[in-house]
This record gives sequence, structure tokens and C-alpha cells, in this order.
Amino acid sequence: MLDLALANLLSPIVLSFALGLGAALSRSDLTVPEAVAKAMSLYLLFAIGFKGGVSVADHGVDGTLGLALLGGVFLSAVLPLIAFALLRVMSGMSATEAAAVAAHYGSISIVTFVAGTAILDARGLPSEGFMVAVAAAMEAPAILTALWLVARAGKGAADKSQAQSQSRGELLHEVLLNGSIVLLIGAFAIGWITGPAGLAQIDSFIVAPFQGVLCLFLLDMGLVAGRGMRAGRGVLGLGALAFGIVMPLIGAASGLAMGAALGLSVGGVALFMVLGASASYIAVPAAMRVALPQVNPAIYLTLSLAVTFPFNLTLGLPIYVTLAQYVTGG
Repeated sequence: MLDLALANLLSPIVLSFALGLGAALSRSDLTVPEAVAKAMSLYLLFAIGFKGGVSVADHGVDGTLGLALLGGVFLSAVLPLIAFALLRVMSGMSATEAAAVAAHYGSISIVTFVAGTAILDARGLPSEGFMVAVAAAMEAPAILTALWLVARAGKGAADKSQAQSQSRGELLHEVLLNGSIVLLIGAFAIGWITGPAGLAQIDSFIVAPFQGVLCLFLLDMGLVAGRGMRAGRGVLGLGALAFGIVMPLIGAASGLAMGAALGLSVGGVALFMVLGASASYIAVPAAMRVALPQVNPAIYLTLSLAVTFPFNLTLGLPIYVTLAQYVTGG
């Protein structure tokens, strides 16, 4: 595990993230144009979705796919309950704030997922292509659980009425038609339909540039995380910051149990751990701005993007891969 952790820390993708993080913390004027960052995000989502669809087309559909989807939905719905309970104990957050943060830790970070697949590819470890579909299925349930937690905690009637009348349609739109999910599922479907023959036609676009684009994208993510650390300074206490490290480990353990129970490959178990450990900072923040506008976004963005994401990228991923190999015997 130490060898893998060192190799990961010295990999181009992690060092690119560190460069962006250091530049932001030192207040450098280094920036990545928003249009470029958006283009890189679109490319990565399309590439990972397409390759996942090709893998399913090559492997075929079986019962394991359906069980994996159900397992992912279950984890996404249950993990926010654990996160909510931990936050209420470890921090001074209100029930509404804790529920908003908890939603992020049941949903997933697609960038962490992409980084995890890159590590597995570099080590030659196989994984099931349908894990892309599992990632997409894990976006929405956590949000619904968080809203249930808020209702159960007894929000005021006025807040309830406002959320129901103004936010329901917008929230469903954010969750079900979120651009990253639409692109991921769409690319997955295209890869599934066209199969290996389709991949052969665009191999030079999908495969060769992937690692380089990922490095530049993580440079930008480092810049964003560094700015988040600066902006969120003083917003969170030590208990909340500790939660940002503890909760990913709990989520990873849950993913390990689920992947092992399903009999997935080493890579499949590792990716289930990555999905359980990651925290959303794209889809869920957008949904929370609509559903719970009274919660300060700096709280959940600082935790998910400036604490949990760097931990997963630098130390978490090697731990998850090593544990997956140990449990599966791979």
C-alpha cells in the first residue's frame, strides 16, 4: 500500500492537482478559462462513459449489472443517514445544515471516479464497465434522503411550503437532467450500441489524450479547491473537518462490503469503494441551492471539495485499491 500511495502521490494527475492547489493558496494569478475547464469536463465524461458502454457491450448484460445498480442506489440512500448522525455528533451544525452536507456524501464525485479508473488502468487491474451506470444511479437517492431528513427534523411550515411550491420542479430537473449525468449516460449508451467497433473508430480521441486532459482538469480542480479553502476558512470547526476525512473511510468500507458481496472483480470492488467514499461537488450543490437555499454553500463545498476530494485523490485511492486487492485476493 505504501508503494502504491507513493506512486499515486508522484503521479502526473496528483502532482497537477497539487500545483493548482499550491498556486491558489499562494494567491497566484494562474487560472484556467471557464470555457476550457468546461470543455475538459465534457471530454472526460464522454470518454469514461463511452469506454464503459463498450466494456458492457463486449462483456454482455447479466444479473450482476442489475444487482450492482440496486446496491449503488441502496448505498446512496443510506450513507447520508450515517453522515447526518456523525455531523450532529461531531459538529455544531443544525439539522438542516447537516442534512445538506450529508447529501453530498451519499452522492458521488465523478472526477474521483475517473481518477480511480485511471489508477486501475495504470496498474492493469480489470473493472466492470457497468460501474459507470452505477455511478450515474448514485446521484439522486442521496438528495431525496437529505430532503427527508430535513422534513423529519421539523422545518417550519413556511419553509416547507416554499420548498414544495418553488423548488420541487427545479429540484427534479437538477437531479434527473443534470448535464454531467445526461452526458455520462448518453456516452455510455453510445458506447454500448457501437461496441468495440465504435471505439476503434475514435480510439485516438478517446484513449490517447485521456491522461493529459485529466492532468489539466485536475490542475483546475486544485485551483478551485485552494480557493475554497481560503473562502471557507473559519466557517467549519475541527469536528466538521474531521468528518470530511472519517466519512469517506466509512463510505469506502460500505462500498467494499457491497462490491465483495456481489463478487465483483478487483477493479469493480475498488470502484465501488471510490463511489462510496467520494462526495459530490457538482450535482448536489446545485440541487441544495434550490432545495435548501438557507444553508451557506461554503459549508458543504469546503467539506466536499477542499477536504474530502484532496484526501481521496492523494491517500484514499491507494488505500481503496490495496484493500480491494486484499479482500478479493487479486
